[in-house]
Amino acid sequence: MTDWGFNGWAKYRAWQRDDAMPARIAGLLKMRRFEVQVKRSDGYKPMVLEGGSIDVDGQGSLLTTEECLLSPVQARNPDLSKEIIEQVLEASLGVCRVLWLQGGIAGDDTHGHVDGVARFVSAGTVAAAEESNSTDPNYVVLGANAARLKQMETLQGKPLRVVPIPMPRPVYFDGQRLPASYLNFYVGNRKVLVPTFNDKNDGVALGRFAALFPTREVVGIYAGDLILGLGALHCVTQQEPD
Repeated sequence: MTDWGFNGWAKYRAWQRDDAMPARIAGLLKMRRFEVQVKRSDGYKPMVLEGGSIDVDGQGSLLTTEECLLSPVQARNPDLSKEIIEQVLEASLGVCRVLWLQGGIAGDDTHGHVDGVARFVSAGTVAAAEESNSTDPNYVVLGANAARLKQMETLQGKPLRVVPIPMPRPVYFDGQRLPASYLNFYVGNRKVLVPTFNDKNDGVALGRFAALFPTREVVGIYAGDLILGLGALHCVTQQEPD
């Protein structure tokens, strides 16, 4: 088990018990635990990282966003450079390279988790959120993400295949924008669970995911209540190998 540090998304104060969970789970399952630490000015300290901030293809490539891992806002590791973060990710996760997108969607209280904007669906293929409304706050950042993805290649030097997934219409609660996105899906052994929002684009998104996952059943799960907690299906899961 790889144990990363956690600091409440550099936003909330009550995170110490969450940070202790990997050690607790490793003990219960009798698993060997590797604590990811980095040399700092005051000694070796854990590197902070959340599962929703990265996505991998299983072939050596990792997707993340600058907004989440490099921004001084909600900074996870403010004393670490981009180069050091890349080195730690590569050494700890067995990846060969880090692919940087610009940022996450409006309403995301994690400040830029990649699992709301772009996900690998197979080696060399990325599903990416797309906003068609030019007046929406997501229009610029998702456009910038798409432009970067089009310039990226596989480890074999071939262009990434980018499949656009439309965004649902904005979802609000009590005046607050919620992070509604179809990209916050969960991949199981036989099924892919995709958040839906009673939106006209639900069917479009489900159809595209069905084409991307031909060996799995794609199931839409209404997530209108779930995103009140500022996350969706991928946020509430912890994937483990079968």
